[in-house]
Amino acid sequence: MTQKFDFVAKTLFGLEEVLAKELRAIGIDDLTVHRRAVSFRGTTEDLYRANFHCRTAIRILKPIYHFTARNEEELYGQAKKFDWSTIMDISHKFAVDGVVNSETFTHSRYVALKLKDAIADQFRDNTGRRPFVDPKNPHIQLHIHISGQECTVLLDSSGDSLHRRGYRQLQDVAPLNEVLAAGLILLSGWDDSKPFVDPMCGSGTLLIEAALIARGIPPGVFRKEFGFENWLNFDKELFEKVYNDDSTERESSAIILGGDLSKRAIEITRENLKSAGLQRFIEVQHSSIFDLVPPATTGVVITNPPYGERLKKEQLDIFYRQVGDCFKQKYDGWDIWMLAGNTEALKSFGLHASRTISLLNGTIECKFQRFSMYKGSMKAKYREEDTNSDKKVANE
Repeated sequence: MTQKFDFVAKTLFGLEEVLAKELRAIGIDDLTVHRRAVSFRGTTEDLYRANFHCRTAIRILKPIYHFTARNEEELYGQAKKFDWSTIMDISHKFAVDGVVNSETFTHSRYVALKLKDAIADQFRDNTGRRPFVDPKNPHIQLHIHISGQECTVLLDSSGDSLHRRGYRQLQDVAPLNEVLAAGLILLSGWDDSKPFVDPMCGSGTLLIEAALIARGIPPGVFRKEFGFENWLNFDKELFEKVYNDDSTERESSAIILGGDLSKRAIEITRENLKSAGLQRFIEVQHSSIFDLVPPATTGVVITNPPYGERLKKEQLDIFYRQVGDCFKQKYDGWDIWMLAGNTEALKSFGLHASRTISLLNGTIECKFQRFSMYKGSMKAKYREEDTNSDKKVANE
């Protein structure tokens, strides 16, 4: 129970510190922040809790074997030295993914194939049978990371990516990743003492993630399965303890409001709210951003406007200018946060950002910006607050 292991929690660019804060909140202090990842030491219970509670983790990996290889045949030979029966048995379907940063190994798929062959051949040599490989729905998911000639094999404790919460029944065009949505809310510092509005809500991801945060509901509660449930050493009783611990949950009177011009988007949002059991706590309206009425004199807007894939530049510039005017006219006293993937269109927005954070939405470099709708000294205060905020360039 108290034995500690090394783990690596993967996340999206720009959310590393947010994830580190989440890990600390569940009692994990021995951690190091990396690019798109946080490594930490913890117990098996810590691993279960991290998967169940962390909103900004994509997957959590356990390094199980490290070796050096100078070519593919040496990689195969070194891989066969590990006792894979300690990780899986012949009934387990498995899969291997590879990531390489090496002049020696240049093809990640071939590296993954060599590891798969080594595992299957070891089982055949020892039992006369080979386990099945199933890249789509494996019981055991392995990853091999190679840097130069240094090879590390990691066991995936999450299985399906953790952004797939399990509540989304339907989705609109280009839905926002749930991990990114939660990250935006946590980066903004919003809490349920202020109203939350997404006036261009799409399929409702930001609304649902906000409600989960406000009510302290773990994102893992909707999941059907985690990868670690297929491990040979899975502790069902311990996981049930983690699953049934409702100490983070709380009542909330947060006002959460969403709107969208698309009737279909609103229908999708309502279906997803029902799936998450949150329909009583979130109001959605079939309304354009220009007609939606703010529910209070102060609050927080977080939204992800169109980037322009289906709009001409002139149309997008006009739209952004009109949105900027709408915020100025109707949201005095509010903090407006926008995730913008079109920096040219932002020039038409007509507002000065009081904070800018660089993120990635898929492969699109985005700016997550705060626009504080305050007059006079309060506006100047916010403008000065984050003048030197992080403006990193997001590179793959």
